[in-house]
Amino acid sequence: MAERWPDVVRLLGGATERGCWCQAWRGVIRAPDEAPAGEGSAPDAPDRNRRRLQAQIQGGSFAPGVIAYLDGEPVGWCGLGPRAAMPRLVRSQTIPAVDDTLVWSIGCFVVGPGYRRRGVTRALLDGAVAYARRQGAPCIEAYPIDPAEARVSSSFGFVGFISTFEAAGFRRVLLTDAHSAGLPRWLVRLTL
Repeated sequence: MAERWPDVVRLLGGATERGCWCQAWRGVIRAPDEAPAGEGSAPDAPDRNRRRLQAQIQGGSFAPGVIAYLDGEPVGWCGLGPRAAMPRLVRSQTIPAVDDTLVWSIGCFVVGPGYRRRGVTRALLDGAVAYARRQGAPCIEAYPIDPAEARVSSSFGFVGFISTFEAAGFRRVLLTDAHSAGLPRWLVRLTL
């Protein structure tokens, strides 16, 4: 996946105001040129997160995400990986583990402007499921919202919508204490 780094930068570079770079749950691996905490001057968070994701892509034991392409152009990203590799998710008080299964977790979706409502999220979800299956994951879970009839800003849709997951065969397991757009997030799971 290292050769796809420019596509990741294109998708995530302007995608989030806080510069998450898909590190919200996994942000523990230091980039090779990053000083340990307390040593030297730390780069600002977006730059640090970018360096961490690049290090994970270039040297990790699994790809931290999948990319969707349309006519050769990168149009979407889905961040995922083993839940055990996401320390903040492992310790989450609002999205608890429901059992000891070594699940993979989907953390986010980023779909480029102009490509929303065109099936990109579903293609990303299908790609994430296929990748987790190839990696030997027994199941994959995610933490989307159920907007019911409410309109939700696309900036809050990064967690996904439950209808997309249910259409792909995921089942609701637990209504969590986590929220996005003021709506509770469901833990949904698909056995692979």
